[in-house]
Parts: sequence; C-alpha cells; structure tokens
Amino acid sequence: MSAHRPSVVIVGAGPRGSGLIERIAANAPELYAASGLDLHLVDPHPPGAGRIWRAAQSPLLWMNSHAEDVTMFTDETVTMHGPVAEGPTLHEWAGIDGRTFADRQLQGAYLRWFHERAVAALPPSVTVHHHPRRALRVSGPREGRQQVWLEGRPRPLPADLVVLALGHLDAELDPDQDELAVYARAHGLVHLPPDFTADSDLSPLAPGEPVLVRGFGLAFVDLMVLLTEGRGGRYEGDTYVPSGREPVLYVGSRRGVPYHSKIGYDWTGDRPPLPRFLGPAEVEALLARPEGFDFRRDVWPLVEKELGFAHYHRLFTVHPERTAVDWSVFEEKYAATDDPAGRAALVVSAVPDPADRLDLAVLDRPLEGVRYGSFDEFQEGLRGYVERDLSRSHDPAYSPDLAVFLGLLSVYGQLVRLGDIGPWWHGFFSYLASGPPGPRLRQMLALSRAGVLKFLGADLTVTAEGGVFRASSPTVPGFSVEARTLVEARLPEPTVGRARDPLLRSLHADGAAETPEGLLRVDPADGRILDRAGRPHPRRFALGPYTDARTPGAFTRPRTGGPAFRQNDATARATVLFLRELTGRAAA
Repeated sequence: MSAHRPSVVIVGAGPRGSGLIERIAANAPELYAASGLDLHLVDPHPPGAGRIWRAAQSPLLWMNSHAEDVTMFTDETVTMHGPVAEGPTLHEWAGIDGRTFADRQLQGAYLRWFHERAVAALPPSVTVHHHPRRALRVSGPREGRQQVWLEGRPRPLPADLVVLALGHLDAELDPDQDELAVYARAHGLVHLPPDFTADSDLSPLAPGEPVLVRGFGLAFVDLMVLLTEGRGGRYEGDTYVPSGREPVLYVGSRRGVPYHSKIGYDWTGDRPPLPRFLGPAEVEALLARPEGFDFRRDVWPLVEKELGFAHYHRLFTVHPERTAVDWSVFEEKYAATDDPAGRAALVVSAVPDPADRLDLAVLDRPLEGVRYGSFDEFQEGLRGYVERDLSRSHDPAYSPDLAVFLGLLSVYGQLVRLGDIGPWWHGFFSYLASGPPGPRLRQMLALSRAGVLKFLGADLTVTAEGGVFRASSPTVPGFSVEARTLVEARLPEPTVGRARDPLLRSLHADGAAETPEGLLRVDPADGRILDRAGRPHPRRFALGPYTDARTPGAFTRPRTGGPAFRQNDATARATVLFLRELTGRAAA
C-alpha cells in the first residue's frame, strides 16, 4: 500500500457499514476525484448481514416489519446533501407479497446483495478489503494517521479515518444482574442475562419446568418462538399442539403487556402534514437554550401535541361522522392550546367516543392501577387485552392509529438531533411503533390457552431467596411464582462503560466522552467522536445505537425520512471531503 494512498477503516460491516459505503459511492463522483482509496471493513461476521442478520440462525425467526416497509435505499424524503440513489424494497427485491413478514435469513440475503451493489458502485480506483476479525483498539495522534489494531494480527491497519459502524453490543453485567448471576451459581440455578436471543444457549431450559421471563418485547417473542416451534411444537389454526419439550414461560415486565401489534392494513389518502409542532425550528430552539432542556418538561409536551395532531388530523378528515365540529375549527383551537388540560377538554368536546381519543398515558401503562382477583382471572383478562389490540390494529376504521405511527417516525427523526434524551423515549417508541407481527400475538394467545405461556403482570418484581427465583406483580395481589430459571428477555444496554467491545472501551479510556446514560457522544452534524472537552476528533467517527445520535434502525420504511440515511450521508460526505483535502495537500 503506497504511503500516499488514502485509507479508511470501517469497523462493522453490517447494514450500517454497508449503508455508509453506499453513501460514499453516491457522493464520490461529486466530491472525490483522487486516484485511489483503500476501504478496510473489519467485522468477524459476513459483510452486509452482519451479526444480527447472519444466515446462521433459525429460519423460524422473522423480521419485525412487512417486507414492503423495509428498504436500504434513500428517497426524496431523506434530508441530506448527497444525491438520492433509489432501489428496491425487500419485497420488490425478493418478489414476495409486500405484507409478508420475511424471515431474517431472507433479510440477510437482501443486505448481502445491497452490500455487493454498494461496493460495485464505488469508483474503480477504490479497493475494498474485508478483515474477518475483531478490532481491539485505535491509536494515533489527533492530527495524524490512525492505527487500528486487530485480533490475531501483529501489525495495525493504517487509516486516515476510522468509522465505527457497530451494531448491538454485548455488555458486562450491571450490579443487579451480577448479583443474580452470583446467586444462580451458588444455588445451581439458571440465569440468562440480557442478550441477543438468537445467541443465547437455551438448552438449560428444561421441558415442563417453570421459567421466569422478565421482558415482554421483541426479545421475548424470539424466546417464545425458539422454545415452542423451535422444540417441535406446531400450530393447528388457533390451537397450539405441544411437543412436550417446552418449558412453561411465566412472563412479566414493567408494563406487563406485550408490545402493540404491527398495523395490519395499508394507508390510504393524504398523510398528516408533519412535522407540525415538533420540527427543525423547535429542535433548534431547544438546542439554543443556555440552561439546557429537560425531556419531560420541555420536549414531551411537544411530542404529545405532535402525535395528537397526527391522530386527529386523520380522524377529522377521514372519519368526520365521529366528530362534533369541523376540522378547521378544531385545528385552530388545538394549535392555539399549549395547556394539556385545555387540549384534553377540547378533545372531549369535539370527539364523542373515548375510543377515538388519543390517550398516551393509558397506551403506555394499560395496567396502571388495575388489579385482578386471581391469577386465572388475569390470564383471561390479558388474553382479552391482546385480542382487542389485534382487532383494532387490523381495522382501518381506527386508521388514526397508523397516523400516530407516522407521527412517531417524524418525531424520532427530530429528536435524534437532541442527543441523549434518556432511555424512556426509545422504549416508548418501540412499544408503540416497533411491536411484533400480528401472527406472533395470535401465537401468544394460543400458547396461553395451551398452558405453555402464563402472564405475571406489570411492575414485575424478581427476588432471589430460599434457593430459587421468585416473581410477583401488584397486578395480581398475593400471587407469586418460584422457579429455578430466570431469563432477562431484552438486549443489553448500549453503554460505553460496560460494553464488552474492546475497541469501544479503549476509545473511552482514551478520552472519548459519554453521556450521563452511558452513550458515546458524537457531533450531530457528521458523527465525529467528541472528547470530554466537547472537541470532535478530526479522524474518528461513530454511528449506531451506542451513540447519543442513535436512530430507530440501520434501515427504514420507505418515504419516511430515514434519519439513519441522513446520518450515513453526512458522515460519508465528511469522509470524502477530508480525503479530498488530504490528497490535495499531498499533491501540493
């Protein structure tokens, strides 16, 4: 490799790394006319699919979105400086029904194809090298070439720029999890800490034995599938036929209910004009506050108003027979009212049926203050809750719910610019906007009726005492269940301090800044890593869920703005412009 040939190292060759390559290829014709470039991809997993979407996982595991709602390509809705380069969605590429929930192996094939296409679109003078290893650390002066040290390789990779495009990270146990793990070892129990479910060893979960599960989101759905169909059970219509090798799953969480079902109908008509009350101007005003801002006090009221606007715009314009005033009248009063109590009174006067009103507090905590007289009564009650959610999510008469989903996407695209706003918002977004496919909830109901799945309730408490784990919830006062196995059904928190990734930890030790929530701080303009004095590193970038600019995902629904695409484009352009200046100086 010539001393004058520029080199970029991208750590992480999954969908985020591939998306960055696609943006480098799209921007290079305009910004980079130099004679060559080496792109080094460092990832022990295959490029494109990466760890999460690799081929080597159960075909029973599905994507969480309809195939028509998955794309790796930019479109005119993405706010960016680079050129749009459109391409097929997953369903168009695979030739499958757009309403299909494809398995993750098929998504992995789509991502591998996308990666190969992105590499092929690079200028001929760009050479791509894949290193199937882990990156251990980065060294080098701020103003000079960097060295990326790889596992099992004695000499480092030289890099003019380094981009971390890491995905979900493994983490060391937090104090509470560590205490449970120590207790489990001391008493011969099974404790599975937070993990990507497809990587968990589920073999210790014995047939017929009770298993406590804390977490009712997507990680639980994967666990449910692998321990039922994955062990030979099958569905005959709405009935589950056990194989006899299933454990009995007792599941609870903070909310005590599963994530909301994916919407099961298509959008028709005009979309709500978003953003309306939380757009770039409002974000700039929040960022300009010298005293800073508080999420609950300053941001959440704007989110509530924006989501309410999306909901009522759809209700009044498509279902006017269910409203008491004209949309123009309601909209004017709604826009002028900043007091939540005043808006609530306006809604009550204009929307007669409570089922047509948006109540985010009830949506967030449906079991708040709810008590059941017996465990069996609660099983029936929660099955009814899931059935109602399924019915509503598949009924276009309630299409304001889909408008709220679009509002959530719009809000997320704005909030990503605010940096680390705490974990609550991301959990709330996932609960409402990124729930399981409807068929998974129907399977959940069948498993409940078969006695394989049992619901514990909200505000779940798990204790380790008497040589076992014990779980209880105020939803069913006086009831508790004990088991010798506890599974934490959720991903590890993406904190810098506890990340097992040696590269991230070394960057942190080297002075990279973290937020109070433990996320890596980056410049929102282009993803450069910030040090503890707030200075962006001229040669180091980071993209992904472990940063304070985390987005809903590396790919997105078409024509929804794709904040990850916007970030990829900004980082790609910063990369190419830096290299152009570098080669210009060398030529001079």
